[in-house]
Amino acid sequence: MNLKDKSQAVLALYQDLEAEAKPFASEGKLGCFSGCGLCCANPKIPASPLEFLPLAFELYDKSAAEATLRIIEENPSGNCVQFRAQDPVGNQGFCSNYQNRGLICRLFGSAARRNKVGQKELIICKKLKEGKPNEFLETTQKINQDLEIPMATAYYTQARDIDESLAEEFPINEAIRRSIELVLRFKYYEEEEKATEF
Repeated sequence: MNLKDKSQAVLALYQDLEAEAKPFASEGKLGCFSGCGLCCANPKIPASPLEFLPLAFELYDKSAAEATLRIIEENPSGNCVQFRAQDPVGNQGFCSNYQNRGLICRLFGSAARRNKVGQKELIICKKLKEGKPNEFLETTQKINQDLEIPMATAYYTQARDIDESLAEEFPINEAIRRSIELVLRFKYYEEEEKATEF
């Protein structure tokens, strides 16, 4: 499987996650607060180069890959390069490429993990837990009874099945940087190969 095929496999994984998360999203009542970018304003968010291959290919296609690399290199420990802050503190804002956000971004607020006693535990932030306490408790009870919810571990396992080495986690901008560099290298050799065919 070449890099483009792996990117397509990641997109297929995202489609499966979206389909599985729909029933939960309609019943869960725990969507993010409008305009909140608190989790995006955390440079330590763990992510893998694999989950950002679709983003990297799109940036390449729009001739924005190298410019994005420069932004990351100027501030490697900054917030996610795709986050656009809308307030001075940087906790309000939006994702500038929501369609190609990573797996971590898609699982947050839409998936669960198992806690030490084997119960399903929502993957959400403290702000949501405290801001919507009744909805949080109600939804926690429902996912441990009969409300279906995607399990994060299942999706991370499927990602590793696509490419285990590319599924290694780094701080988010480092993951995006590595993904862009992989795509630039892939496209360079692809163009070289086409040139030698003539």
